[in-house]
Amino acid sequence: MPTLPQLIEEDIRQLDQDLKELLASSEGSIALIIDKGGFLITHKGESQGFELTTIAALASGAYMANQTIANLVHEDNFSSVYQQGANFSVFVSNVDENCLLVVIFKASVSVGAVKYYAIATGARVARQLGIAQQRDPNAGLDLSVMNLSDPSEMFRKKKT
Repeated sequence: MPTLPQLIEEDIRQLDQDLKELLASSEGSIALIIDKGGFLITHKGESQGFELTTIAALASGAYMANQTIANLVHEDNFSSVYQQGANFSVFVSNVDENCLLVVIFKASVSVGAVKYYAIATGARVARQLGIAQQRDPNAGLDLSVMNLSDPSEMFRKKKT
């Protein structure tokens, strides 16, 4: 079953614009959109020195572990995870049933501002993913079944 709608260039361009605006507003360093399986969809920001594919996988795992904790304390869910560090902090927020928004920011930046802008951005990202899903409700991708050694079947140039 597809977990991610089929995204076209227009979708990625809009998602990237949303991430750029989030970083400008929140003073974040890097913003990522990932699927809940931990696959990186797109990102913006200064990513030198960061292994974003690994961060995506671990952020997804942390978020999903947080959901298990929510269930254990009789909550339907926790909508976000915040990890505070000495140099950088990470905020992971739910976008929709399939995707997460991750913001990496300097520890000196207010988590409140990051959360405020991330929630608004998450709503815009969810709206764009919904538009993509409505374009072809039966099409989509399940990145967990992708052959990582040969992803050419999944990613092809569009026909002109």
